[in-house]
Amino acid sequence: MKPDCIFSLACAALALALTACGHESPHSEGHESSYVVTRVAARDVTLDREYVGQIHARRHIEVRALERGYLQNVSVQEGQVVEAGQPMFEIQPVIYQAELDKARAEASAARVEFENTRTLAENDVVSASQLAMAGAEVSRAQAEVDLAEAHLGFAQIKAPFAGIMDRLHVWDGSLIEEGELLTTLSDNSTMWVYFNVPETDYLEFMAAPAGVIGRPVELRMANGRTFETAGAIAAVEANFNNTTGTVAFRADFPNPDRLLRHGQTGNVVLSTSFPDSVVIPQKATFEILDHVYALVVDDENVVHQRRIEILAELEDLFVVRDGLSAGESIVFEGVHHARPGSEIEYEFREVELAYAELKTLAE
Repeated sequence: MKPDCIFSLACAALALALTACGHESPHSEGHESSYVVTRVAARDVTLDREYVGQIHARRHIEVRALERGYLQNVSVQEGQVVEAGQPMFEIQPVIYQAELDKARAEASAARVEFENTRTLAENDVVSASQLAMAGAEVSRAQAEVDLAEAHLGFAQIKAPFAGIMDRLHVWDGSLIEEGELLTTLSDNSTMWVYFNVPETDYLEFMAAPAGVIGRPVELRMANGRTFETAGAIAAVEANFNNTTGTVAFRADFPNPDRLLRHGQTGNVVLSTSFPDSVVIPQKATFEILDHVYALVVDDENVVHQRRIEILAELEDLFVVRDGLSAGESIVFEGVHHARPGSEIEYEFREVELAYAELKTLAE
């Protein structure tokens, strides 16, 4: 017998043996129940994007001493809400009061000297230049009074705006140096929340017809609850961070109950609507070399591999930008077993039934 005949008989015997053991030929298709086919749907979907945000008070300043001296009085408490102009600290004013009294006395003497010089000038006893010098001396003395009053005013530190005090760094009797930190003050009537947006999201937001400034946002706090007052995007920074590929956005949130404090964190939630968009379950897709594909079934039940472009990703759905049209048939279950170009037998499932188990649409 010829060698090629022997080889053919051996192959046939091996195939029979595999069949007897329950193995199918590698070219055989699965059973009818192995595949479920449905149609591509068009739905109104909303995509929530979350970004980690840093919460800042609209105004957050350090309250420092403007003069050196002993702290005589602290009239506020840590964590207290203060009003604009409310006294907070007082440095011992004895020296500053003495300086003011001295300056006022010198100013009074200068005015008397000026009046005497003017009388003499009217009688041609002194020259006009001497009268001018006396007037300049009055102005200089008054300037010294104003300076002494300013120094005395520095001894009493008042709240520049309404806000919440932080902890105290000094107490009664402390020797205060000029510029020493006393406390911090936060105006948290409106909070500024900064968050970083990737470049792809930034381009999508900026391409929207309504733009990005004024776009409503929500704030999800650390306990998982949504802050009761909605905010809006108020600013986009000028420069991208080349290291992270992001740009900073700022959202403003009214804070009437002062629940939010400077330094908190939370997640900013931006919702984007995609009306009447082509959606496909993620389980009906697969990836090859970073590209996403779906299996389309034609009228003759033949499977075709189709590359699709994803516009947005939901929890269990893809919003398709290109590659599929609503109403096309796709393999819903058995994607990893069907082979492009082959004819399959399948169970057809209506869109509503096929998508009913998906959380995004079920909600």
